[in-house]
Amino acid sequence: MKASDLKGQTIVFAASGGLDSCTITRWLTDLGVKVVCATAHLGQPDEPDMDLIRQRMLASGAVDHVLVDARNELAEAGLNVLQSQSTYEGRYWNTTGIARYVTTKAIIGEMRKRGIKVFSHGATGRGNDQVRFQLATNMLAPEFEVYAPWRDETFLANFRGRTEMIEFCEKRNVPVKATKNAPYSTDANMLGLTHEAGKLEELATPAQFITPGRGVHAKDAPERGEEVEVRFENGRPVSINGKKLNALDAILAANAVAGKHGIGIGIHLVENRFVGIKSRGVYESPGMELLGTTYAMLLQLVLDRRSRELFDALSLYVSKQIYQGFWYDTGTQMAMAGIERSSRLVTGTVRVLLQKGTISYVAATDVPHSLYREDEASMEAIGSYDHADAEGLLRIFGVSARVLSKAGHIQQ
Repeated sequence: MKASDLKGQTIVFAASGGLDSCTITRWLTDLGVKVVCATAHLGQPDEPDMDLIRQRMLASGAVDHVLVDARNELAEAGLNVLQSQSTYEGRYWNTTGIARYVTTKAIIGEMRKRGIKVFSHGATGRGNDQVRFQLATNMLAPEFEVYAPWRDETFLANFRGRTEMIEFCEKRNVPVKATKNAPYSTDANMLGLTHEAGKLEELATPAQFITPGRGVHAKDAPERGEEVEVRFENGRPVSINGKKLNALDAILAANAVAGKHGIGIGIHLVENRFVGIKSRGVYESPGMELLGTTYAMLLQLVLDRRSRELFDALSLYVSKQIYQGFWYDTGTQMAMAGIERSSRLVTGTVRVLLQKGTISYVAATDVPHSLYREDEASMEAIGSYDHADAEGLLRIFGVSARVLSKAGHIQQ
């Protein structure tokens, strides 16, 4: 789909309020397209006043702007990420990826109310977000068309990058926060922040180069640590330090206490984008790191060897599905159904020490489904386990071990 196909039509554009959003909205308006801008409220820490986004988009030529509060939906999606332990190629908690699905679903709901069937976004043709927006729309609303300016040759002929976009906005008095000297770009929501481009594309630039939006770097955190107690029930965080919380408030509270101690701040990752390009990002997700780590400590107690192997396989699968654009497909639903079964067992209280960017285990209590029993695990002569029972077990295992050796499978 090209911009020329849209002249005189009304479309909905997913607007973050940044440089791309303002440029695209103004450019399409100049071409005779009626643009309704829709912004998902995701608890963006870099946008404390959401009305400013509305003002920028209307000043960019939008015929209307709608703000959709999707914070609770994002909190629930964040819990799915925690429960599946879905980190991508390291400790990136898929915070931007999962937010794209929440955003798309929320905006599609508004489009149906208005009878608009062209969804547009400002994701570039080199990144993952274009895939997420496209596939999520195709799955949730197959009757909709998707227009992506960064894949439109007419748009690309006018805008090679940020410099041309900034100049375009300046000439038309479009109010944008971006400057040509910005050292990097940031995408933020309440689950985490992703920083990339600019100086961060240089591998000589340290992760500490970014200015944290959810806390401080570990080196700047207090010397004195802080013990924090997190309570989970049926896989959901229900309290922090004894204060009862819903999913949204638990994430916000975790962000605050973990960010203060530099937890999950400045995570360096050179990742494999779905489109085949290597990219470098620096990530922040203090709350997800705290909740995800304490959740993992309970998983260690409740999963046996075989269920753990299956969980790890499902976790890896879901992580890639989120990253690559397939959150809503059948495979992800099947995997999450299996993970949900394990989540029912995750009840317990975990106490950890947060200090200078680290999370240290202190204690786990009231874990009704724990398979760990001190008497059975003890190396002392207590409990029902008889050391001599291992003799028969190892004789059985030894049969195949000897066969492997005699058949020449074992390399000396």
